[in-house]
Amino acid sequence: MTKFDRQSFSLTGQVALITGGAHGLGKYYSIALAEYGADIMVVSHSQRGWTDIRQAVESYGQRISFLQQDITVPGAADKAVATTLKEFGQLDILVNNAGIQIRNDVLDFKDEDWRKVIDTNLNATYYLSHAAAKVMADQKHGKIINIGSMQSYRAGKRIFPYAASKHGVVGLTKSYADALAPYHVQVNGLAPGYISTDMTKPLQEDAVRGPEIAGHIPNGEWGVPTDLMGPMVFLASSASDYVTGVMLPVDGGYLLR
Repeated sequence: MTKFDRQSFSLTGQVALITGGAHGLGKYYSIALAEYGADIMVVSHSQRGWTDIRQAVESYGQRISFLQQDITVPGAADKAVATTLKEFGQLDILVNNAGIQIRNDVLDFKDEDWRKVIDTNLNATYYLSHAAAKVMADQKHGKIINIGSMQSYRAGKRIFPYAASKHGVVGLTKSYADALAPYHVQVNGLAPGYISTDMTKPLQEDAVRGPEIAGHIPNGEWGVPTDLMGPMVFLASSASDYVTGVMLPVDGGYLLR
């Protein structure tokens, strides 16, 4: 970026591929990027949320397309990138958002659950980044944004593969940032803190864990999904061209304590 102005945050004319971009926090990433001008390619395991996210993206005058795909199967990453190029003719932003979490006690954890989480959260992130990098390196620009977690920094005594995968995402982010810097491709991460959603509502209302988590946040308040939208736009835009290899916590200061 040679100068800074309001257009530094514009994504007009760009295309973003977002895994899990139709529901959960992923839909907020899709909406944020569309609001700033990007067309959206959603890759998801099911068609959940497709109608709503289509309406939201098109309300900003942007195009959206979908691919129903299990991202853990061989060849899924190449298919996702190829479909994006077929639908839109380009790929400028990759958001590796799709992820799963499985809980169990340490002595009862199942091998298949370990493999399922690692395949989704870490292996798929690598393969998608690798497929996208080939396109971005050739065009000499691009943004890869990996979604981390508070468990990118902390232990998870009942979510072992999740914590391992999110620690791994940090390492992958840094390594790819270093490797792709000569091609003017920036690779960063976004680590949501405790965000109030339908999925986290039981945790928030838990008599023990709810107050414990809130007490760990300096202002005592959980975040909301829209808190993540500004940081996502920043990392996807030319405003962050000199930022790479960073996992940005959006946690209200949770990690301070």
